[in-house]
Amino acid sequence: MSHHDERTFVMVKPDGVQRGLIGEVVSRFEDRGLKLVGGKFMQVDEELAREHYAELSEQPFFEGLVEFITSGPVFAMVWEGADATAQVRSMVGETDPAESPPGTIRGDLGLDLGHNVIHASDHEEEGANVREIDLWFDDDELVDYGLDTAAWVYEDEDH
Repeated sequence: MSHHDERTFVMVKPDGVQRGLIGEVVSRFEDRGLKLVGGKFMQVDEELAREHYAELSEQPFFEGLVEFITSGPVFAMVWEGADATAQVRSMVGETDPAESPPGTIRGDLGLDLGHNVIHASDHEEEGANVREIDLWFDDDELVDYGLDTAAWVYEDEDH
């Protein structure tokens, strides 16, 4: 991993999985030039759900979040690239799809605040991406590798 790269956590939520949007989401990040370094299709248990949303535990909608994220399988991923967290967040759009511009994942694929297709680490919350990666993935589930297309994505030869 180059000194300019960072890793960030992304998850296609149960509604995105049920709607068959995993491939669409992955393609968008690949098309952007980000590198997939970890991915797993899984059923989230209540313990992981509660830990994932721990900072929202005092909110009245917390139990609904836990119930929803455990309602069906998800596709959890780690993406790598220059400023990956900010890049991904800009591609994902606002939490409420109605406020997300066309061209963003939520703006194009979501209609409902509760079913907004995707979760991405927040670039404004210090260390959120690292905390979420560590929560969802073991070190041996992440793969370091060179991507031949990096020379065509980045001007900097460190990638």
